[in-house]
Amino acid sequence: MIVTRLFQYTMRRLILFFCICSTSVTAQLPDYTYSPNIATVRFHMYGNQTTLPIYTINSNDQLELHFDDLQSTVKNYYYTYQLCDYNWIPVNLNPFDYIKGFTQQRISNYRYSSVAFTKYTHYQAILPEKNSTPIKSGNYLVKVYLDGDTSKVAFTRRLLVLDPKTAISGKVLQPFASQLFKTHQKLQFNVNIKGINTFSAAQQIKVVILKNNRWDNAQKDIPPTFVKGNTLEYNTENYGIFPGGKEWRWLDLRSFRLQSDRVDSAEYKKDSTSIYLKPDMDRNGQRYSYFADLNGMFNIETLEFLNPLWQGDYATVHFSFVPPNGQAYTNKNIYLTGQLTNYEFNDKTAMNFNAAKGIYETTVFLKQGYYNYEYTGIDKNDPSKRHELEGDYWETENLYTILVYYKSFTDRADQLIGAAKVNSRTDRPGVSF
Repeated sequence: MIVTRLFQYTMRRLILFFCICSTSVTAQLPDYTYSPNIATVRFHMYGNQTTLPIYTINSNDQLELHFDDLQSTVKNYYYTYQLCDYNWIPVNLNPFDYIKGFTQQRISNYRYSSVAFTKYTHYQAILPEKNSTPIKSGNYLVKVYLDGDTSKVAFTRRLLVLDPKTAISGKVLQPFASQLFKTHQKLQFNVNIKGINTFSAAQQIKVVILKNNRWDNAQKDIPPTFVKGNTLEYNTENYGIFPGGKEWRWLDLRSFRLQSDRVDSAEYKKDSTSIYLKPDMDRNGQRYSYFADLNGMFNIETLEFLNPLWQGDYATVHFSFVPPNGQAYTNKNIYLTGQLTNYEFNDKTAMNFNAAKGIYETTVFLKQGYYNYEYTGIDKNDPSKRHELEGDYWETENLYTILVYYKSFTDRADQLIGAAKVNSRTDRPGVSF
């Protein structure tokens, strides 16, 4: 009898283990919203909406997670952590190996919208919670799903868990190549790995460079130019070179009644608002001029209410772009770009050409706030070729993030052992984190 019960108990534990593992390796896209009723997902460091969500192990770091459900009913949303490798592919590990405490948490902090015409329910959480904390460094997906069922994923967002073991120093220079000298920026940096027991640094150390917190154009698999003892030097003309771009276009939607300089007109109804922006022109031939921007990101803010999280309203915002001579581009598709579209290039973010008006048009449902955006052309025959419609200037202010990963020969996943920020403007702080 005792043997039978022991066998049944062991089988139940094995079934639970395999269910957890099979769930953990179910692949979801990073930074992707699956549910059409989810809007304005924000995941960042506490108190700063324009930061990457980075949690340092054994620290007091806090992260904010916010989102709105436009169906305006209370639902049972949960979240969990999924450990991934360097390429954001889920690792086949038991969640108890990298999460201390509960493997899933219910988001119990929510509030109905007030004042706003658009009805929604705002959800928020402060991560990590004491009873559910990542304990291994590396890349994580935060999955938010319904009713405790991981097959009902609402959205995913990237999380970086850092265990600092390196010292990183760097600076932004002009490339030496004459064709890139005035239009691109080159990131030169060193990584000191003293204290890391590495057999082959060139193979075990991996580096990722992000420009303005974007993952869609990140550079990875960057080999060191030189290895000098404990120092890896990255200084080559083949890697770490980015087009400079231009300071981002701006849109002030902190008030729908007090129309800002970019708003042409507005249409107010009893239950909705439509905002029509002034047509944007191609800036490729304009001279460069500096002004402070959010590097493509946005802040949720209002001028009239105390709390924009559940008092901010939504509006259908109409964007329009005027191509040269009012003629459609024959070799590329035009997309609205920025954090407001999650840097996605698909049918939802594509702009449609209005032949009668000679302009490209699209609409986006946006919450009150201050936004950055720009326009990008994608080659119809080769989607990997992007044509900036803003111009490229090496003087442009850009923020670069260097992420350093390490994987020993016994590790199942890549450790994140270093992170640093480098600003291209010398009159701003250089390397800090």
